[in-house]
Amino acid sequence: MHKFKKYSTAIVLAHLAVAIVHGLAHERLAIHLTSVQKLFIMVVIIVAPLVAMSLSWTRHWKVAGTLLFLSMSGSLIFGVANHFLIVSADHVSHLPAGQWVLPFQVTAVLLALTESVGCLVGLAALLAKDRA
Repeated sequence: MHKFKKYSTAIVLAHLAVAIVHGLAHERLAIHLTSVQKLFIMVVIIVAPLVAMSLSWTRHWKVAGTLLFLSMSGSLIFGVANHFLIVSADHVSHLPAGQWVLPFQVTAVLLALTESVGCLVGLAALLAKDRA
């Protein structure tokens, strides 16, 4: 699964970069999150993909694939629900006015995109038969 470590690294780092900018947009627009949401973001959206990426460079690539798939799936569900379905200050169509509205909206879409790709990369590792 030589390609897995490269693909997982690329998608996790891209996702992290987008998440950082999205977090900054949250801050600049004063969109506050609950403690539970902050914990979920830290564990599932930030740390778990980084752990999966690290494991992808070891012999534990199946565990890495599982963790990447699960963390990106959880991130995708969380993000789609909060940014596109649940009407709140975190919804892309209900943001407070400010110059960070467009970056928030763009990064919300990019998060969904990187999380979708991350799910596919993780799933491919899960379905792979060997480390070829």
